[in-house]
Amino acid sequence: MANDIKDQQDILAKLNIHTLNPMQEEAIAVIEKTTNTILLSPTGTGKTLAFLLPLIEALDPENPDVQALILVPSRELAIQIEQVARTMGTGFKVNAVYGGRPMSKDKIEIKHVPAILIGTPGRILDHFSNDRFSKASIKTLILDEFDKSLEDGFEEEMKGIISQLPSINKRVLTSATQGVKIPGFVRLDKPYIINYLKEKAASTLAIKTVVAPSKNKLKTLLELLQHIGNESGIIFCNLRDSIDEVDRFLERNKISHACFSGNMEQKDRERSLIKFRNGSCQVLIATDLAARGIDIPEMKYIIHYELPRHEEEFIHRNGRTARVNEKGTAYILKWENELLPEFIKKVNGINISKKAPYKPQFWETLFISGGRKDKISKGDIAGMFFKLGGINPDQLGTIELKQDCAFVGVPVTIANSLVAALNNTRLKKKKVRVTIL
Repeated sequence: MANDIKDQQDILAKLNIHTLNPMQEEAIAVIEKTTNTILLSPTGTGKTLAFLLPLIEALDPENPDVQALILVPSRELAIQIEQVARTMGTGFKVNAVYGGRPMSKDKIEIKHVPAILIGTPGRILDHFSNDRFSKASIKTLILDEFDKSLEDGFEEEMKGIISQLPSINKRVLTSATQGVKIPGFVRLDKPYIINYLKEKAASTLAIKTVVAPSKNKLKTLLELLQHIGNESGIIFCNLRDSIDEVDRFLERNKISHACFSGNMEQKDRERSLIKFRNGSCQVLIATDLAARGIDIPEMKYIIHYELPRHEEEFIHRNGRTARVNEKGTAYILKWENELLPEFIKKVNGINISKKAPYKPQFWETLFISGGRKDKISKGDIAGMFFKLGGINPDQLGTIELKQDCAFVGVPVTIANSLVAALNNTRLKKKKVRVTIL
């Protein structure tokens, strides 16, 4: 047992986490000794780590086959879990497979079979149907954000997958929503329920109404952003057309932003999140796809530019701010004669006439054309920026390393000079292109 604790401490150190929160501690203890577990906890409370730690503990290093399957509703969540699992540095191979990228890429990656396979239901079923690996050793099944998978119409695919898993002896279902009916095909017999949904103190989330004088709310949105100032936040829209409209408007008004919706290419969606994470853009304009299952930091506010249609959407959008012990504000932008849905109770209005002091954007994102497959590490990239770029550690922002490329946050003021100094130089043995993203 002492060795387990040491291993766990090593993993947490790699993730830069000092202590587990109460939900994670309880979930780990329960999942380790329980056949069926339902874990209910708000977005952003660390459910991924809560199921990965006991899952890894149960893996057999001598077994060459897939031993654990994690089903997720979105590509972003698959990528996020894969990144967390790899950062843990356990020595077990992990792969994520999902729609929107070439099948050939999947086949190359899973030729050397992973111990943990993460994926969206459609893509996993495709691999299952084509017998690309043995399913006999898959003993742990995790349905992360299972309510979203059911809501998004993955029920038939999930049924098809689970029917092909003869050896399951542990099931974990996670959600940030209560009261979702679990289909019989999951075979979740007498589950132990861990419920932390009521733990979120409602007092940490302030909900404010902003009233626009006309149906066109763009001018009022700009006034609200100027009132809030240089904080990171998400503007939620219901429709892709609305995202395009807000995008063009903020572009004209020089508000740094990125877009995130289901009709964007996977690569573009990932790049929007990278820029948002490292502070290169202030605002993310998004559909409800961004309400959960994506890896973005705590933020001070979200804006309901268009009112959510259902209470679940309202809850999940709001869950992006005031996470864990932080405070946050959800702004509801409505025009004068617009009625609020009944699930949005009486909320206070706010005067947005006072503008916050303007601060110019500080960070810019640089793209580097080399990644993990070129045996490049974050340390190699940092070294290149210090030695060849001549910058100091305070000027180096977030580094995100991908399989075939990397992204680095740098101050806007020196971005162009860094491109001039670093483009077409060698990183490890590879000649790399460096450009502004």
